[in-house]
Formats: sequence, structure tokens, C-alpha cells
Amino acid sequence: MSPTRCTRRTVLGLLAAVVGLAGCAGGDGGDGEASPSGAGTTRASTATAATDLNLREANVVDVVVESGPDGHRFDVTLYHDDDGEAGYANWWQVETLDGDRLGRRDLAHAHGTRRFTRSATVSVPEGATCVVVRGHDRTHGYGGRAALVNVETGATDPVSQGSERGSMADRECPSG
Repeated sequence: MSPTRCTRRTVLGLLAAVVGLAGCAGGDGGDGEASPSGAGTTRASTATAATDLNLREANVVDVVVESGPDGHRFDVTLYHDDDGEAGYANWWQVETLDGDRLGRRDLAHAHGTRRFTRSATVSVPEGATCVVVRGHDRTHGYGGRAALVNVETGATDPVSQGSERGSMADRECPSG
């Protein structure tokens, strides 16, 4: 028997493959950036047991908001059954309670049946303290769990929504 010989090129190639795969598997927002922390960061969690969610729809299960000079950074965690389905979660958006879209984060591919986090910076109008974060998938459209988010305190209320995006103007903003 001859011993297996690992060359530097083989080791570096394997390392590059592992690092490349980890970029999509991690929950760091997919941008190579860690989740925000420190001053200006508020955390909103809509943590819910998987059995309470319809995983065929894009569910918002966590939101972290950080205010900055360019707007509010939203780190949104979705939970959806993307595994091998053409109807993957294809975007999430932030909107006013009246339904005006403030920003949208497009998602380019399926992420499997697991929670995943992606980030975007959104301009929230002055004086607007409450927004809605909704997920969307290619097959079912809206649906699943959305979140009302107080951008000042980070407080959140999960909202089960139907397949049509309705106004949330009659809802109270979650308090601190």
C-alpha cells in the first residue's frame, strides 16, 4: 500500500470549496457581514415553533433593525420550505402600515428548509415608527407570517397574513 499524498494545491482547493459553500449556508446575512450589534441596534423576534407555520409560504421569523446615516438596516430571517421547489422565497420587503413599499431585498435562489437571514438598508420616512416586513415566494405569493416592527424600539408583533397583501393601517404598533 502506498501512502496518500496531499499536495498544497489539493489542500487549498478543498479549503476554497468549503469556504465557498459556507457563504450560502451561514446565517450572517449572505453579505459576508456579521449581524449588527452595538449602539443603534434593536432586535425584534417573531420566534415561533415550526409546527405553527405553513412552511410552503415565506415566513418572517426574526427581524433586527439598526438605524444609520443611510437609513435603517433590516436583517430579516425567513423560514420556508425551499428544498428542491421552484417556488422558493424570492424576496422580502419593508412597507408602511398603509402598504407603500419602502424597500425590497431580492433572493436569487432556494435556501433549503431552514431559517436564513438576508439584509438590506431601507429609508424609513421621518415620523414613521412602525413598518411591516413581509416575505414572498414564487409559487404562493404572500402568505405565512409577516411582522409589524417598531423601528425605534425593535418591538415586533407577528401577523398571520392571507395570500393577498392587505393594509395593516388599523393595527397598533408594538411597544417597547
